[in-house]
Amino acid sequence: MTDLRALRREYAARGLDESDLDPDPLVVFDRWFAEAVAAGLDEPNAMVVATTDPDGAPSVRTVLLKGVEDGGFVFFTNHASRKGRALAAEPRCALLFPWHPLERQVRVEGTADLLPRAEVEAYFAQRPRGSQLGAHASAQSEPVADRSALEAAYAGAERAFEGRDVPPPEHWGGYLVRPQVVEFWQGRPSRLHDRLEYRRTAPGWTTRRLQP
Repeated sequence: MTDLRALRREYAARGLDESDLDPDPLVVFDRWFAEAVAAGLDEPNAMVVATTDPDGAPSVRTVLLKGVEDGGFVFFTNHASRKGRALAAEPRCALLFPWHPLERQVRVEGTADLLPRAEVEAYFAQRPRGSQLGAHASAQSEPVADRSALEAAYAGAERAFEGRDVPPPEHWGGYLVRPQVVEFWQGRPSRLHDRLEYRRTAPGWTTRRLQP
């Protein structure tokens, strides 16, 4: 097996200074996201979402960011999935954007609110038809006998909606994660990384530097 203790790299591409910040963390996020896209990163909008189950157990998975609006981060999913059930019980959650090729991470802590149904329907209508059918075929997070059973459910959805538009399932929707904390992390040499954190307070956003 690979010697994991010997796997390391030095981060030295760039730094992050307080002068690089904006009063609004989403302005900085937008700039960093544009740079991730320009750098050709694979799935730059992939983000890790961490939730807490009703019994207190943590869980984590990767989803795709689909918008930054109304001061928050938007994603869509099945409300009956494990993350959907977790967010229904405890809407506080955390996000992570792991842009390793740029030696960057963005960490978010916030609260997830349900998106209005009209916005969900508008987004669902622009999804590829295959993805629309898949949302009907899959009872996300539930056990399935085998791959053929899943494919059979998809074929059933194809037949059910043949010749007509596919509406979003009632249990399918979206979330707007309103951030309370946003941390921008930039790798630096000798593990002395730059960590600049925004924290929401009553008067507005405050910033501080954290030790690596």
